[in-house]
Amino acid sequence: MRVLKGRQVLNQQTFDLLLNWLDHDRERAGEKYEEIRRRLIKFFECRRVVEADELADETINRVTKKLPEIIGGYSGNPVPYFYGVASNIHLESLKRKSNVTLPPTLLAPVRDERVEAEAECLDDCLGQLTSPNRELMLEYYQGAKQEKIAHRKSLAQRLDIAPNALRIRAYRLRSQIQECLFACLSRKLG
Repeated sequence: MRVLKGRQVLNQQTFDLLLNWLDHDRERAGEKYEEIRRRLIKFFECRRVVEADELADETINRVTKKLPEIIGGYSGNPVPYFYGVASNIHLESLKRKSNVTLPPTLLAPVRDERVEAEAECLDDCLGQLTSPNRELMLEYYQGAKQEKIAHRKSLAQRLDIAPNALRIRAYRLRSQIQECLFACLSRKLG
């Protein structure tokens, strides 16, 4: 039985279903699971969530709970689905605010309505992209230093385009997201 830090316990059957959804090769599936969990923790840490690991586990729990409903109709990389669920969990945590136990000097920015508006607008703007473009943006910015370089090279090869074409595509998508963010924040914050 697999116990995640969170409210739900994954039994072996549901955990196996999750791993099989991630990859049919058990070893690669385990690696993908660990990578997804690591990236979800980073997702929450970047949003100044103290219990980032717990919310990452909650995200995995919710996705796993939904798997019987989505597994037949979902195609493509599962990572964007995890991010969509994580975005919802992050918004819930902002509403609850019970998970925020930062020192007073760091607490003010987290409570700032601008931070909430930025998170909501970013989610909205990413949601307006087509699924392949959203997936491209999420993959393009993963990793650090040499890992990022190698990942982008691999991504370009997978997409069968030159690395420079990938950079241009990412730049155009980033510009589109920035324009959307500016318009959204103007509407929300005036």
